[in-house]
Amino acid sequence: MTMGFRISASTGIHKGDREYQQDQVVLLSHARVTGCVLGVVADGMGGRSGGRKASDQVMMTARQLFERYDPATDDAASMLRHLVDEAHLVIKLTAISSEEEPHSTLAAFLINPAGDCHWVHAGDSRIYQFNKAKLIRRTMDHSYVQTLVNRGEITAEEANSHPDSNILLGCLGTEADPPSDVYRIPMLRPGDTLIACSDGVWHYFTDMELGSVLDAMSPREATEFLIEKARRRAHGGGDNLSLVIVKIESL
Repeated sequence: MTMGFRISASTGIHKGDREYQQDQVVLLSHARVTGCVLGVVADGMGGRSGGRKASDQVMMTARQLFERYDPATDDAASMLRHLVDEAHLVIKLTAISSEEEPHSTLAAFLINPAGDCHWVHAGDSRIYQFNKAKLIRRTMDHSYVQTLVNRGEITAEEANSHPDSNILLGCLGTEADPPSDVYRIPMLRPGDTLIACSDGVWHYFTDMELGSVLDAMSPREATEFLIEKARRRAHGGGDNLSLVIVKIESL
């Protein structure tokens, strides 16, 4: 990378205790530009094959747009918003030709060679930025329980076990236009770690736990550890799990 640091990264995916895998995860390195990376997590919903179709469409759209993306001339935030809008449209078209109701969350981050990072999310798949073990920022879920937390009616801990914790207020493929909250990190620094993950992962960890695991382990070790620990904590009732971890390290 041009800013004098390197990236180490890992992805992980597991079916959990579900019959079908509807999550998808990908980490793409730009074909023409060194140090340009896109990480995407999509948690599909809507019947046996509907959810998988939806998350497949997110991945296909992400690959196509990233292939065309030029960090020297294109705006990263616009590209990510375009990803949300285009994937949403394609999923809705898929729904017309099928009997399921395919929907998907989306959490995607784009790192440019200059060291700036941009992310977008829709639904309850999350992106976190840590420096060492300290949480710098994370996305806020487009969910019913998150609005209750925002209003101060319940705590974040209570949200995790709330009976309505699976109700989303926005995602891809619904009638309403999806939210596309974009955020920019002006400059990544050595010690920064990004993790994007579906709720099958983050549901089982506090921010502090995630930070300490990511700080202490390599991305590959952390990926395996988090999946294994989430599986144990789910006690046989776990969702699909998917995550992508990118660590910024000094040269």
